[in-house]
Amino acid sequence: MIDYETLRNFPIPEVRQRVTPRDAVFYALSVGLGQDPMDRRQLDFVDADRALRVLPSMAVVLAHPGFWAANPATGIDAVKVVHGEQRITLHHPLPAEGEIIGRTRVTGLVDKGAGKGALMYSEKELRDAEGTLLAVTGSTTFLRGDGGYGGPSDPVIPGHTLPDTAPDMAVDLATRPEQALYYRLNGDDNPLHADPDIAERAGFPRPILHGLCTLGVVAHALLRELGGYDATSMRSMALRFSSPVYPGETIRTEIWRDGSFRARVVERDVVVVNNGKADFA
Repeated sequence: MIDYETLRNFPIPEVRQRVTPRDAVFYALSVGLGQDPMDRRQLDFVDADRALRVLPSMAVVLAHPGFWAANPATGIDAVKVVHGEQRITLHHPLPAEGEIIGRTRVTGLVDKGAGKGALMYSEKELRDAEGTLLAVTGSTTFLRGDGGYGGPSDPVIPGHTLPDTAPDMAVDLATRPEQALYYRLNGDDNPLHADPDIAERAGFPRPILHGLCTLGVVAHALLRELGGYDATSMRSMALRFSSPVYPGETIRTEIWRDGSFRARVVERDVVVVNNGKADFA
């Protein structure tokens, strides 16, 4: 069982990552760019011989501390961990090369009660070697096996409310059957996304796509429709994961002109991302 004070102040190691153009290209490929070899705008993100652009959503994997929740000292039931929400705020364009420093900390815990799980809020600051703040990412992790720990609860972060009108546009982007196996090489090696036995123990019929890979697919759709593939145009995005995606399914991102969005799996007509909001320059 988790202990509020221990987890709230858990020492997550600082990460220093030497980013190369190969890393930026691999991330873009791992979230599905490059499937249309004739789309020159996508090639700007996956062809290192060009003036390479970096997807803004790469902030979630840069200087990633790994699956630190699996450390027994956290008290977390790691098999039952699910990514609930993600937030990204961009302060400067992400570089395709150079040292990136990531500092992650737990910023809040909410006890939903025995048998109902707990919410853990965490935040990662990304800075370059000179100390310039590049981006801040925030996560809400649903600790399905850790409710009723008996400690205090921090305030709940409210989600964005979608408009009550029909979306103004929709983008369908396919995922690949092996996409989770590629994506985990970005540093998110939770076995839930690779091992069928672990997936079964967690209550899924097969390994699921990383929530952050789904985010990357959705961010691609937003950048295409609202940013014209200008990597510097995105200022922020936030979303709630409402259901898992299985590798090989098609993700339809439904977008409103004010930057609100949600996404659903076409094959099952299930909403997988909800309460989304993106801001562009």
